[in-house]
Amino acid sequence: MKEHVNDNQVRDYDLVLNAEFGEPGSENRKEAEEQAYAFYSGQILKDARRGEKVTQIELASRIGSTKSYISKIENGVMTPSVGTFYRIINALGLQVEITKRNSL
Repeated sequence: MKEHVNDNQVRDYDLVLNAEFGEPGSENRKEAEEQAYAFYSGQILKDARRGEKVTQIELASRIGSTKSYISKIENGVMTPSVGTFYRIINALGLQVEITKRNSL
């Protein structure tokens, strides 16, 4: 991944993403999107865990896992299965709400 410097220029970031990762639908773009989703999801879980003042060790114990596994999820290295995701959410006393987006 190239390092980008903020030179205060306005850009069309679709063009930047296309140049960096390929056109939407390409294999490189799909892979980059999957990595971004994994990282973003991990950050959401990390923020939720910290918000509940639960350590990685405590969370791992609650779901029958290891601290290392929780760390890998939070850092976007691994994506948990749906079942594990829900066990994490439940262990933190949270819930998932799925809603339909408004049409644009």
